Amino acid sequence: MRNVEDLQSCAVFARDRINPYLFNYALSVALLHRKDTHDLDLPTIIEVFPDKYVDSKVFSQIREEATVVPEGMRMPIVIPKDYTASDLDEEHRLWYFREDIGVNLHHWHWHLVYPFDASNRAIVDKDRRGELFYYMHQQLVARYNFERFSNRLQRVKRLNNLREPISEGYFPKLDSLVASRAWPGRVDTAVLKDLNREADQIKQDVADLERWIDRIYEAIHQGFVVDESGNRIPLDEQKGIDHLGNIIESSTLSPNRQLYGDMHNMGHVFISYAHDPDHRHLESFGVMGDVATAMRDPVFYRWHSYIDDIFQEHKNKLPPYTRTQLTFDGISITGITVQPEDGQLNTFQTFWQQSDVDLSRGMDFVPRGNVFARFTHLQHSPFVTTIMIENDSDAQRVAFVRVFLAPKNDERGTPMVFRDQRLFMVELDKFLVALRPGSNRIRRRSKESTVTIPFERTFRNLDQNRPEPDTPQEAEFNFCGCGWPAHMLIPKGLPEGLPADLFIMVSNYEEDRVVQDLVGTCNDAASYCGVRDRLYPDRKAMGYPFDRAARTGVDSLANFLTPNMAVQTIAVVHNDRTVNRTS
Repeated sequence: MRNVEDLQSCAVFARDRINPYLFNYALSVALLHRKDTHDLDLPTIIEVFPDKYVDSKVFSQIREEATVVPEGMRMPIVIPKDYTASDLDEEHRLWYFREDIGVNLHHWHWHLVYPFDASNRAIVDKDRRGELFYYMHQQLVARYNFERFSNRLQRVKRLNNLREPISEGYFPKLDSLVASRAWPGRVDTAVLKDLNREADQIKQDVADLERWIDRIYEAIHQGFVVDESGNRIPLDEQKGIDHLGNIIESSTLSPNRQLYGDMHNMGHVFISYAHDPDHRHLESFGVMGDVATAMRDPVFYRWHSYIDDIFQEHKNKLPPYTRTQLTFDGISITGITVQPEDGQLNTFQTFWQQSDVDLSRGMDFVPRGNVFARFTHLQHSPFVTTIMIENDSDAQRVAFVRVFLAPKNDERGTPMVFRDQRLFMVELDKFLVALRPGSNRIRRRSKESTVTIPFERTFRNLDQNRPEPDTPQEAEFNFCGCGWPAHMLIPKGLPEGLPADLFIMVSNYEEDRVVQDLVGTCNDAASYCGVRDRLYPDRKAMGYPFDRAARTGVDSLANFLTPNMAVQTIAVVHNDRTVNRTS
């Protein structure tokens, strides 16, 4: 549309004529990517379609509360903590991660910012998009495995045999208010079958998926992919991972969609139709078929664990970083301490918190007014990390501080070897410091993390506390909803403390810097989301220094260290108490 007025007219016309989910997605992508609207607020999807996140029983209670109780006297409706399964299902121990509203909103918003298809190629062709697809999802799997260790479970088992029954069933207990249907579940030991759904125009064989996977593996081992004209594109150190990301999550940037197919997306589709592959029962897709709900299903992590395995196959072919590449001459870390607000030194403290979210925008009933649902989520005590850094040169140096956390031991309680531990490294923060000659004491608060966005941005009411129009404050207020939710920064841990390694590296900013202006663009959660309309703000590979296999002779994290790195053992302690959110 030529201007905002035309866009609004088109949206009004389309709203009553097309599927509401399609309308919401199309309008959201348009608003995010048009020059004249990309500063507008986007309501978070939980406000528009709360049925994708909230137990279906809650809606009748909300209706009753809104009808009977005047506004101002309404009580929040409590969403039960674990309504999707019983403790007979050991996978259900991870309900707080998989079904967390903030985690699912992050995944939805990421795919909104990075769509894989669009009529305008520029909307898809963002800086390092394929690599970011790899890294964001690799981090999801690493975080999920950390949570599994926090619940005495083994690491996730890859879904690398598409003919094998999927042992985990999942019943989401969600109703689609739009389709007036329940979201279908999947029974234990479901088997993927060839799809033939005429109504959805989907006809695909499981063998197609297997063929695409074989071709991707072949390309990795040959070291190049072939484009549609038959030209070879090398899978090199610089761009290889980016090409691979655009092939695996087949986007319009894929060099050869005909040859390499649509592996990631069709995998989701096969799993989401496992309960009704030929449409004989007239059932719609399951939660794996929608980016807003896919992370609720245990099989999401099995599928992405396999996809990450394919990316790692490529990463393992790259030359390891040498000691020289990793070192920052004249800079050394002499000490690390972590002080939580309440708890012992060098511990992370986690607990449960109850928070309210306003669902009134997504309710099709009168009388209107605020209706709150109260949900339980993980939370941690705020903490301060103090890093002592020595600068032996006689000049000021600018550095990037990279902070990661990984479990110290594997599921059997034995110390992790580096080969495994590097894949469990969860990024906590990455920030810039100026180091004057001599000793430097750097203090960093947990809420400053460049991985997360604050609670208020994940679940905010767009009508409250809005600054005056056309002021700098309004520009800051404007929604940038992509980012890992702050309350999920730290894994749950164990009551007796889960031993973890806090790894910190100081790298040379002169080698890492990307020259660009970042003023006023939501860049505070750049690690997983990049920066809107800008280059990714770090020249190094995403996940550096753990994105490649280690140099010869390194079998543990201690052997990997150079003077500009340090590790502190941390206990992640979980207190099984529930507090109410106060602000």
